[in-house]
Amino acid sequence: MTESAPGAHAALGIDIGGTGIKAEVVDCVSGTIRGAAIIRPTPNPATPDAVLGIVATLLRDISWSGPIGIGYPGVVKNGIARSAANVDDGWKNFPIAERFGALTDQTVRVMNDADAAGLAELRFGAARDQAGDSGATVLMTTFGTGIGTAFFHRGRLFPNTEFGHVELNGGDAEDYAAASIKTKLGLSWSEWGARVHEYLAMMEMLLSPELIVFGGGVSENFDHFKAYLDTRAEVRPAQLGNDAGIIGAALATDLPQL
Repeated sequence: MTESAPGAHAALGIDIGGTGIKAEVVDCVSGTIRGAAIIRPTPNPATPDAVLGIVATLLRDISWSGPIGIGYPGVVKNGIARSAANVDDGWKNFPIAERFGALTDQTVRVMNDADAAGLAELRFGAARDQAGDSGATVLMTTFGTGIGTAFFHRGRLFPNTEFGHVELNGGDAEDYAAASIKTKLGLSWSEWGARVHEYLAMMEMLLSPELIVFGGGVSENFDHFKAYLDTRAEVRPAQLGNDAGIIGAALATDLPQL
């Protein structure tokens, strides 16, 4: 199996998403990935055993021996999944770090996937000027199957915020404004942008961020809807694209287990 080069600090990042599971080796000093991420469709149903099988395949394809970080789409406490909003209910109370560690025979760290993406953007991406003790209050949002969030103050992460589940128009905000809803309902950029504005306005009311980083695959089309986001905070599109979750998951290997 391939190990990191002497003197280099690298880790394997795995991003478990609602539609795809991505993995690649990350240079944790530069925030770059070794090559194009390997992607496998998320199984349906996305049970823990089914996902473990996909990860085992990815590990064979990548050939890696070393620390592993995993981004999971839900609340993670002490390496254990505590929610399962966009995956199978079997993930609730599932010991992710322990089971994936047994599968890989490696040290594994697990964190919420939006927290991972936010950590990557804070360290290497759109919010890198806000890292450290002098940094602003930053809200990272990821719009995809659902809405993920990561919240930072002066460079410090407050994990597992799950602000995609605040109530908006009588239901979960992500059921109203996620990128998947735009596709499902065939909304125009202006129609969807108006919904996103409603969501961000609520986040501003609750959190008063100074910077909002807009992530998820849809951020590649930021110019199509940015005019509809009338916020007090500066809004920047994420810079690391779909690699943010992988990079942040790898960075989690340097952190205590959340």
